[in-house]
Amino acid sequence: MDETLVPSDPQPTDEVMNEVQQNPNKNPSESESDDDDSDDEAQQTVQIETLEIELSNNPANYDAHVQYIRALRKKGDIEKLRKAREAMSELFPLSPAMWQDWAKDEASLGSGSESFPEIEKLYECGVFDYLSVSLWCDYLNFVQEHEPSVRECSPVGILKARDLFERALTAAGLHVAEGHRIWEAYREFEQAISYTIDATDVEAREKQIQRIRHIFHRQMSIPHGELRSTLVAYKSWEAEHGTVPDANSGELDGVSSYVASAYRKALEMLNARVLFEERVSRLDAPDVERLQEYMAYLKFEQSSRDPARVQLLYERAVTEFPISNALWFDYTRYMDSTLKASSIVRDVYLRATKNCPWVGELWVRYLLSLERGRASEKEISAVFEKSILCTFSSFDEYLDIFLTRVDGLRRKISQAGEVEDALDYAVIRDTFQRASDYLSPHLKDMDGLLRIHSYWARLESSLGKDLVAARGVWESLLKISGSMLDAWKGYIAMETEMGNINEARSLYRRCYSKRFPGTGSEDICHSWLRFEREFGTLEDFDCAIQKLTPRLEELQLFRLQQESKNVGLMTNQRENISKRNTPEKRKQGSNVGDEQPKAKRQKNTAPDMRKAKREDKAWEKSSVETKRLENTQVNDGKSSIAHGKETKDLTPEKPKYKDQCTAFVSNLGFQARHGMDQGFGDTRGHVDLEGLAYVDFADDAHLEAAVAKNKRTLLGKRLSIARSDPKQWKTRESLGRHAPVEHVGESDPKEDKSDTSKGATGGHDPKSTNPHNDGDNIQLKGKNTFAVPRTVRPLGWTDKNNLKMEVAEEGEDEKPKSNDEFRKMLLRK
Repeated sequence: MDETLVPSDPQPTDEVMNEVQQNPNKNPSESESDDDDSDDEAQQTVQIETLEIELSNNPANYDAHVQYIRALRKKGDIEKLRKAREAMSELFPLSPAMWQDWAKDEASLGSGSESFPEIEKLYECGVFDYLSVSLWCDYLNFVQEHEPSVRECSPVGILKARDLFERALTAAGLHVAEGHRIWEAYREFEQAISYTIDATDVEAREKQIQRIRHIFHRQMSIPHGELRSTLVAYKSWEAEHGTVPDANSGELDGVSSYVASAYRKALEMLNARVLFEERVSRLDAPDVERLQEYMAYLKFEQSSRDPARVQLLYERAVTEFPISNALWFDYTRYMDSTLKASSIVRDVYLRATKNCPWVGELWVRYLLSLERGRASEKEISAVFEKSILCTFSSFDEYLDIFLTRVDGLRRKISQAGEVEDALDYAVIRDTFQRASDYLSPHLKDMDGLLRIHSYWARLESSLGKDLVAARGVWESLLKISGSMLDAWKGYIAMETEMGNINEARSLYRRCYSKRFPGTGSEDICHSWLRFEREFGTLEDFDCAIQKLTPRLEELQLFRLQQESKNVGLMTNQRENISKRNTPEKRKQGSNVGDEQPKAKRQKNTAPDMRKAKREDKAWEKSSVETKRLENTQVNDGKSSIAHGKETKDLTPEKPKYKDQCTAFVSNLGFQARHGMDQGFGDTRGHVDLEGLAYVDFADDAHLEAAVAKNKRTLLGKRLSIARSDPKQWKTRESLGRHAPVEHVGESDPKEDKSDTSKGATGGHDPKSTNPHNDGDNIQLKGKNTFAVPRTVRPLGWTDKNNLKMEVAEEGEDEKPKSNDEFRKMLLRK
């Protein structure tokens, strides 16, 4: 005999023993049970209070509603439970199981026929929310048991029951897996009625038999899981009435040809759907896979072109996945394309927005569906008010809902002669005002805000016939976002289209001096000029030119400054990249630069120069602006911009300069890059951010004439012009940084000019031209290298951190200096 482990009885605690001594007639196990019950009740009370606080703070918490109802049902608090269910049903659709529990609880509490209408209403709400065969069966049974007229089989009661059965078959009769339950219940109901018919009433009995036979035929013509058993039941029933000789004969023996044909077709349809049914019925599969199986099943049903079967399968899917917005989108789209404007489509949208209230597009399509179905203004307004109370992921969804509502109102007012309930334009104005008040803080400087006000202003002038109100709409938008260029353009366009030229010109005068993003300020100036050319007089056009020319020059100068800053930033990046990519050529502590001959050093540095040029070219490809500046040819090929490197002169060969007359010019304005010929001949070139430049002249006469213009004004800037003497910088380096430096232009005019020529061009002989020596009309010719000291090699060749060391190593060759270092030397002068 096998031994069985039996747990020993738990020993009572001291507290229990004391209680037993005080109450000897009380069982210790009963005491423990009472304590457990009291603890459970206390926990339930705390849980209910916590859930009540949570729901008061957040009524949209679905899970809290479910837990609250469950706790109240467990506690048995009927009144609170009823209110909790009603509150949740107003916000969310209840699951079929929750509707079943609610109806059963109310039926158990109700007495007689007084509570029947309320319970019947609960079942109606339940079958509306989701498709559930079980809920339909409960509903049918409840009516048969509790409806007095149905229970007594009165003609009114029988008619009511039959209507309810037909509704159930329409809703779930095509359900492949469970639809047979409703068919069987229907047959049983009709069979029960046949038993109540008097045997002498042959006509009534025959009519009832035909009714039951017809239900059998209908059931055998559709695919469902119990199709074969239905055939067997049908043959048995016919055998009872003497129609089929033997119920155990062949499958379709004794069955009429048209019934047999419908059965075979239904069986083929069932076999085609068996695999799909197995896949969607797998409860152990992940929800994502099951949803994909439903979508595949739906695609198959849609290919059969049977809208009833497709709709039922959609109902099954949304019952399983009620918060899948993609599924609701697909369902409503199919219904719109199939049934269009019908009450069924509107009901689907109602349930879709109730299950997924956070999806703005569903609300938009719901409003359109109501409009297609000629719904009343009261119903549309109620749906709109519900939609704007929802919480969406973006304010663009609110904007779409507001505009959809306005669209519908506009169409209804435009068709005032075709509809009975014509609206007043004030409804549109109120909707626009609400949209502006609600969305303006969130859509500032966005296209959505412009959409609202431009649409609003147009309707004020077209439907409202109120130009003042239309202007007020634009003015309110300008107060909210006056820096929006499109707002000004839209306002001006409205006035122009209406022929209000003076008002449009006034708007141009108000906004032309504003600073808009990007090139907006220039765009509005050019737009004003086009406006005056097309609509204004010659005096208006001249006045606009006089007013806008300084503004355009100011904007152009500002843009050039920004471009120069960008070029400067790119130049610094080039320097950093070159320093990172260029290896050091000398070892620390080496004196090769002092001992090596100059010619040999130049030969050895040639590869580095070529490497630096290759790096410069690579950088030029990554910067369109730098490439444009470095490739710009100025002064008809006589001068070229050198921005970090010298560009090749493409003009024919001419006699070269000997670099004996070079001037240093500072305090040049940014406009000098486009206007060097104003007072200094026709030479043009790029001026660095620091406003510095070196200029090579054809001879001493031109150089002295240029130095004589020291402290003169060029393009609003007081220039500083002096003879360049690179050797003085070398002397200063040898004597100390604080040694005084004299510009040649301020020294003894008898000083030998040949000493100043060395280093001015860095060893290059510039090309010669025929200078015009006519006093004040000085022409700056030759090669202009701006913002770079004369001995600086191309950017990226040197390392600033080893500046002093390389100067000491190279002797007379000066260490290349950056713009910042050169500026500091000038300030210390």
